[in-house]
Amino acid sequence: MKIAIVCYPTFGGSGVVATELGLELARRGHEIHFITYSQPVRLALLNPNVHYHEVIVPEYPLFHFQPYELALSSKLVDMVKLHKIEVLHVHYAIPHAYAGYMAKQMLKDEGIDIPMVTTLHGTDITLVGNHPFYKPAVTFSINKSDYVTSVSQSLKDDTLKLFSIKNEIQVIPNFIELDKSKNDPTIPCRRSVMANDNERIITHISNFRKVKRIPDIIKIFYKIQKEIPAKLMMVGDGPEKEKAEKMCRKFGIQDKVIFFGNSNEIDRILCLTDLFLLPSETESFGLAALEAMACGVPVISSNSGGLPEVNLDGVSGYLSDVGEINEMAKNALKILKEDSVLAEFKKNALHVAESFDIKNILPIYEALYLKAINKYKTFV
Repeated sequence: MKIAIVCYPTFGGSGVVATELGLELARRGHEIHFITYSQPVRLALLNPNVHYHEVIVPEYPLFHFQPYELALSSKLVDMVKLHKIEVLHVHYAIPHAYAGYMAKQMLKDEGIDIPMVTTLHGTDITLVGNHPFYKPAVTFSINKSDYVTSVSQSLKDDTLKLFSIKNEIQVIPNFIELDKSKNDPTIPCRRSVMANDNERIITHISNFRKVKRIPDIIKIFYKIQKEIPAKLMMVGDGPEKEKAEKMCRKFGIQDKVIFFGNSNEIDRILCLTDLFLLPSETESFGLAALEAMACGVPVISSNSGGLPEVNLDGVSGYLSDVGEINEMAKNALKILKEDSVLAEFKKNALHVAESFDIKNILPIYEALYLKAINKYKTFV
């Protein structure tokens, strides 16, 4: 199949998922065309089946904000015609599904019918999309898509609750490449670099926005380290980082907390980790939790959004209501205090992650693409 993938090229979850999906599809012999405004951060162009087409938005003094949607829809039309693309897969309702629909209409005028699959990821629905300024456009874009998927049942439920949706929404969860998550045997997992032998290592990875409840992480760790020797690794950057650093100094634990900033060595960091903290206000899926579990790291998380679909309570970790800091700390200590208990949770976390392996998820997308293409062929 010839598939165009439209996504954001940044570090965000939707861009990572879209890129990894495209790369795996290419490895399976499909011709993949990424269409966005810059090369996705995880995109390697070493596969002859992978192509990247940059959307260039000309700057005109007339426009206060440059019209990316117009440039994207025009680029889609050109690439579909040039490469005979068979299906569009757009990640994020706006602006991508909106631009995709406009491209479909322009192509239709030239006698070309092409199906569009739209994948909903989270903030395009619960935050940006639900804003009164954008809600009509989001509703329109979803309803005009040929097929719609969401990354969790929770996100599907939110979409149906917030918007007047006529389309069916199929839940296809996010995924992990377990082969990539396995530690390279040639690179030793040297815990001694970060902690003493008797110390547990706890990790959090995010963009440090308010929704991640960064102060809760510091408070949970403060309670943990009073009971057992421990270190906290904070990976990422964002508006809440400075506040977290001040809290560590206030609690007198600054020597036990390491702030890494953004890192491209997530797997190596998770290799050292005993427990992952994700007490977010909400998560449409919880990809960071899944990445930790794929490295055999149990998770302490909130029970909001799609997290209960990823982190199984009492199996791969524990779930608590948002803000239940004391309970989260107690559950963390249940896992960390005994080596045998920690080993069991690590094994369970990896086992749960295996069900989200890309090898299990990718055939679902392939079947959906074929269904969409064959549906349109019947109209010819």
